[in-house]
Amino acid sequence: QVQLVESGGGLVQDGGSLRLSCAPSARVFHINDMGWYRQGPGKQRELVAAITESGTTNYADSAKGRFTCSRDSAKNTVFLQMNSLSPEDTAVYYCFADIVRYPFGGPEAVSRSWGQGTQVTVSS
Repeated sequence: QVQLVESGGGLVQDGGSLRLSCAPSARVFHINDMGWYRQGPGKQRELVAAITESGTTNYADSAKGRFTCSRDSAKNTVFLQMNSLSPEDTAVYYCFADIVRYPFGGPEAVSRSWGQGTQVTVSS
């Protein structure tokens, strides 16, 4: 299974910004949806944002108006621009990609790959 490589996490002050990036470690045939989940301390993993191959986005209520999910389809890269960060955003952020492994295979040809996780820490 193709791995996803994330970058861009780190430590930022309350109100600051960070930009996360994620791309496959190898060439793939095609990618459908991409996006980001996060898991905060003592919390369940939750969807932050997702983007379809046509560019339609979906955000968690907590991310609306502050986060922007985008993608560069030519480079199979997904981004998460996070502004106005607060300590409540502290979490490990995981990207995902629904990878189409071969053509004309329908749903059986699609599998979800995950990034290794990148820590985002927002200090108050």
